Amino acid sequence: MEHYTPDYPGMIVPVGHVEPVPRRIRGFAADRLVFDTVRARYVWLWPGYPQYCIPRKDIVDGALLDEGRTLALRVGRARRHTLQLDSVSRPGAAWEWGDDAPSDIVGCVSFRWEAIDAWFEEDEQVFVHPRNPYTRVDALRSGRSVRVMLDGAVLADAPSSVTVLETGLPTRYYLDRVHLDWTRMQPTDSVTSCPYKGKTSGYWSVRTDKATYPDLAWAYDFPTRQVSPIAGLVAFYNENADHYLDGRLLPRPAPVTRAIWENQHPA
Repeated sequence: MEHYTPDYPGMIVPVGHVEPVPRRIRGFAADRLVFDTVRARYVWLWPGYPQYCIPRKDIVDGALLDEGRTLALRVGRARRHTLQLDSVSRPGAAWEWGDDAPSDIVGCVSFRWEAIDAWFEEDEQVFVHPRNPYTRVDALRSGRSVRVMLDGAVLADAPSSVTVLETGLPTRYYLDRVHLDWTRMQPTDSVTSCPYKGKTSGYWSVRTDKATYPDLAWAYDFPTRQVSPIAGLVAFYNENADHYLDGRLLPRPAPVTRAIWENQHPA
């Protein structure tokens, strides 16, 4: 099998890297403020994106209960805490970094993303995970034709696209809906979110004469302003369908998986 060489930039930040967060970071749970800080730090626990580290002094008094457990995490040891707000209790919601962690985050607290109901950078809500300051996402209009095929069936044949280039991910080609073969598209109830693009408004499985492929295409009808040109357009996973760019078959990229941090769901 031919070795696949990525044709897009990879992540550049090493695990354990720490940087200041030049934004006000707030977190709310059960409709109550948990923390409010302008002194947060980023720490990278894997190269894809960082974790926020919140100074203990900027967390609401009494919100954290030490569980008496120490976790061995990727960049150091930490004490596990329960988030306690009146009758709301969320065990394993946070961990306080110990003395063997990078010096700039010792004594700071990181929270499991799902334990906080709403995260804010300044006054804008952030979804899924912190935005990586080293990630760039561009949505560029392109006059190069894109044909999408699977099992010999033409799923889309478009004279142009909006090309989305995102650090660390394969290039995606968003196509006008008039150029898709909708007789092969079956809507599903799937919804995914992206901190850079927003929440999907539609997913479709694709039916060929040979098989049905679940959740092969998606759309953002109301994307973030940074990628507004993709609004209403449809993209296909080029890991799972053949894409021809100006008539040239592109190699299928390796399947993209989101790495699971050791401390994302500490036991």
